[in-house]
Amino acid sequence: MNFDKKRRARVQGGWASAPSSSQSKSGFKSRNHLTPNEQGNEKPKPEAQAESRPVSSKLSRQALSQAKSDKGKPPMPVGPIWMAKNIDTPSPRQTFVFQDPEEEIKMKPADQLITKPGVFDISTEPSGVSRIRFFPNFVEPSMSEAIYAELYKEIPWRQRHDIHNGIQAMQPRLTAWFSDVPYTYAGVTEPPNSAEWPPALRQLKNQLAEVTGIEFNALAANLYRDGHDSIGWHSDDEKIFGKTPTIASLSFGDERVFELRKKPPPDESGERDYTYSQVIRIPLHSGALLIMEGCTQSDWQHRVPKEYHDRGPRINITFRVTVPVDNR
Repeated sequence: MNFDKKRRARVQGGWASAPSSSQSKSGFKSRNHLTPNEQGNEKPKPEAQAESRPVSSKLSRQALSQAKSDKGKPPMPVGPIWMAKNIDTPSPRQTFVFQDPEEEIKMKPADQLITKPGVFDISTEPSGVSRIRFFPNFVEPSMSEAIYAELYKEIPWRQRHDIHNGIQAMQPRLTAWFSDVPYTYAGVTEPPNSAEWPPALRQLKNQLAEVTGIEFNALAANLYRDGHDSIGWHSDDEKIFGKTPTIASLSFGDERVFELRKKPPPDESGERDYTYSQVIRIPLHSGALLIMEGCTQSDWQHRVPKEYHDRGPRINITFRVTVPVDNR
């Protein structure tokens, strides 16, 4: 008999052993310790009768009932349930390798708001530096009102048509041109206007010459009647202004926002995608002077957008220098 058989024999023998002396002392007697008369007079209890039934018959009926109830159920797994969830199976070690993206991730530079006076180099490219100079109070408020009234009355304002992609549309503003040479832009040609400049324009021209040292010989005037008048994105890069023109812009009347945006490099078809272009905004109130110089016209565009709240009339005068085409 091996060790396991001996152990089972000891366990089974323990089940069949006589009750301990402590149980006898408690006042209860087992059936083996009753006298013959006591054994004859003892009546079997219902529980005892039930226990006297054959164990094998009860187990067989339970197994049969269990087999019927388990019919149609999926078989139980051989091993523990948690083994099917790979709990005891270590996952392979994951490694993360950084790879450069195939395409360049484009980021739009933060837009900029300029409200204080100063000189600002807004970009530096192989073509050169783009610079703007801002003087918010170049003309005193008391003089600004008088100049606005004179310009509104003396300038011969007209509304012209633009032509874009062969489509003609009315300009959303009034304009005028003062110069000895014609000016062509957006499919429109402003004829020469050698008429004498109004006194207010001559005075402003002389003031600018003292500040900049430039003798301007031409000007374009724009009258924005309300917030719905505007001028779209463009550059004053016509040949008659030279390669790096200096343009001095004076504002009179109600305030409007002036915007600039950087020109991106053209694609293979020559088109430019302005989605990621930086935008600079400058509020221009009456009497403000803004000077664009260097490569601002070749590397940037500018506009005065529409506004959807009440705005009064505004006059903008841009002084320029025209150069003979044959001498460039």
